[in-house]
Amino acid sequence: MRSKMIFMAIVAMLLFVAPIFAQAPGGAAPAPTNWKPALAAIGMGIGSGLCGLGQGRAAAGAAEAMARNPGAAAGIRFALILGLVLIESLALYVMVIIYTVS
Repeated sequence: MRSKMIFMAIVAMLLFVAPIFAQAPGGAAPAPTNWKPALAAIGMGIGSGLCGLGQGRAAAGAAEAMARNPGAAAGIRFALILGLVLIESLALYVMVIIYTVS
């Protein structure tokens, strides 16, 4: 109970102190921040990371399928390569979109 009260006191203190930092000294407006490059980098990281996860799952599924049915390895390999090409093109499209927006 005591730790909960201390936590609530700290939260209340931070909420009351926050308006102090709302305005720049002397009443001058702060310089606008350009967030586009930072957000573009985060978006590129998320897009590329998820494409990498998709490629890993596709390769794992293809390896498992070839192990279960070696006779269909040629068809599975073709589908794997086609899927990896499409996933990689998605990563490239993300990169192009991010660079054109920022």
